[in-house]
Amino acid sequence: MLERKNIMSNGFGIIGERLTLAAFSQLSGSLAGMPYVKLVVDREKSIIHFVNHTAYEFHSDYIAEQILNIPRTKIESEIDAFNKSVYFDLSRRFYLGILALHTREEKRFFTLETVEVDTMDGTMVKFFFDFVKNHVDPSIPLLFKPANHLQENIVTHLEPTELPRVYTHEIFASVTYIALNPGKTTGRIRAFTSEQDYQKSRVTLEWYDIVVMSRVPDDIPRISGIINSNHTTPLSHTNILASGWQIPNCIQLNVLEKIQKENFDMQWVEYSVVMDKTEIHLQKVEPPQVLPQKPSWSVDKIQLEEPQTTQTPIVSLETLRMSDRYKYGTKAANLGELHYLLQNGSERLIGFYRIPRPPRTNLLSYLSQRLGVSENADLTKETWKFLKDFLDIPRGIAIPFSVQQEFLCSSPKIQQAIGKLKMALELNARQVDSLCITLQQMIRSTRMPDKIRNYIDSEIAHHLGGVSSFVVRSSSNAEDLEGFSAAGIYESLNHVTSAEKVFDSIKQVWASLISPRSVRLRQDVGISLDDSYMGVVIQEEMKTNMGGVLVTTNPTSRYDFRNVYLNISNNSVTKVVQGTEQPYQCLYNTVEGGGRTLSFGSLQEDLSQSQKQVLQKLALAGRLLQSHFSPDYTFSTPIDMEWLAQDHKMYLLQLRPYSI
Repeated sequence: MLERKNIMSNGFGIIGERLTLAAFSQLSGSLAGMPYVKLVVDREKSIIHFVNHTAYEFHSDYIAEQILNIPRTKIESEIDAFNKSVYFDLSRRFYLGILALHTREEKRFFTLETVEVDTMDGTMVKFFFDFVKNHVDPSIPLLFKPANHLQENIVTHLEPTELPRVYTHEIFASVTYIALNPGKTTGRIRAFTSEQDYQKSRVTLEWYDIVVMSRVPDDIPRISGIINSNHTTPLSHTNILASGWQIPNCIQLNVLEKIQKENFDMQWVEYSVVMDKTEIHLQKVEPPQVLPQKPSWSVDKIQLEEPQTTQTPIVSLETLRMSDRYKYGTKAANLGELHYLLQNGSERLIGFYRIPRPPRTNLLSYLSQRLGVSENADLTKETWKFLKDFLDIPRGIAIPFSVQQEFLCSSPKIQQAIGKLKMALELNARQVDSLCITLQQMIRSTRMPDKIRNYIDSEIAHHLGGVSSFVVRSSSNAEDLEGFSAAGIYESLNHVTSAEKVFDSIKQVWASLISPRSVRLRQDVGISLDDSYMGVVIQEEMKTNMGGVLVTTNPTSRYDFRNVYLNISNNSVTKVVQGTEQPYQCLYNTVEGGGRTLSFGSLQEDLSQSQKQVLQKLALAGRLLQSHFSPDYTFSTPIDMEWLAQDHKMYLLQLRPYSI
């Protein structure tokens, strides 16, 4: 065997020897600020290899050149067969893993984990752990970290004394820094210790401010940066807006104490969020003598297609297509497109899996496996069948822009108030907010003309007869646009029961188009009041005990093409997107399969195996829908879906692009 110093100088790693802390430091790479070392256990030779990260980014390259003595291109050309042999074969020669060093409350420990798709059984897990434990510094505890739901189940059948373990959700709960949206900015710190303090000062916020709070609320105006001092989900409305606005956003525990200690509040700082770090960068800078010009979003105006605002009928959602957004709004049009897709299928459904992922020419064989069909099957047909059997959409109707306009035009007082608001916006007058509030109150209190009321009543009775509880949703033309997401800006109301409440809710949705915040945010990007319209979706409210949000990307690892990210609640989807409840968070692999839990959130216990299996199917459905709704032919633009589960059926409530 080569001496360690020769192995290290050749840049390979350490073979068959105990890994000291000094050697770990020399070999390690970094992931999300965490130092780690790749390792390979060769069971046939009964030897361990600790891999130099600088020399070998992938386990497969090391195995090819340093163990099998073949070119790495040989394994790359047969990568699927190789992966099967090291991740799925129960009689495998090689066990692959990652050894990470953690520090928690000044105590250090190692974690050992496999890749997320590894299917080793309990006996293999125990062998792997014991072998590695005998080859690492004994002064530092080693804990097994389950990499997927299969392993989480396995370790429950092993005594902790046999297999010391730590779960991802336990580590996640103690993480002090999470990069939600990377970026760099220079601005003024505005720190608030309570939401009451924030609300008192909200009108003084400027576009160049960086807001720091326990949890930055949904009604934030457009600013330059966000820092949450407590854990929150990446899928809250606030964090989705930050992503769409492309501003740095993160979770940094105890940041308020740091800001107070270093007197950062109201000071100008350089603020940056980097994915592969352990904390944010905050550094004081000299305040500008002249305030900087607004960034490009105030110059590059958002373009809207011309809407149709006259003589458009109220229709059932299932009759709409995506192209009808200029009459009914984006939400209604997307729900209509989903109906069409489930009824007719789509050639676009397998687009994501057709794209080459070198060294693979495509991922179609993986799609076959996920669907449980032969590689020779008609995958376009099979994906349609899968979606049709698994997904549904609550029945509903779409009220077009023309009905909103007819209502607004029916009141001379409302028309006069709209004229005053337009003038104030043109002059950038201080009265804009108060005029918006007055106009909202007028819209809510003005009686709906009998002609409009009777028309809506008739269509609800025709299409939704027998429904006892409704959801009334906004559906504007000024949302879900490139550069303007509008997440959480407009009203949607749940638990609407009586006819009178339905009509009041419709007016509330219309009024939300004129809220001070929505008007200001649209004005910032050049969307005028004249160009903004509001449709309404009225749907049957589904009663379930599980729902949430899914995005077809990994928000904390933008280059991860395999995983989709889910937030789950047993109470309310609304609380998830508002960020007022910590949801159950997990990732699901849509290529090789499998999932892993990141956080239990507010849940007291883990989800059941049957629930996890349903969520695995939902993850696949989301990936297929991403392909259909892609704006181009890379099929890579992620989508954001709100969903509810009822037995083994999934109801989709909303679908829109997800900004990254």
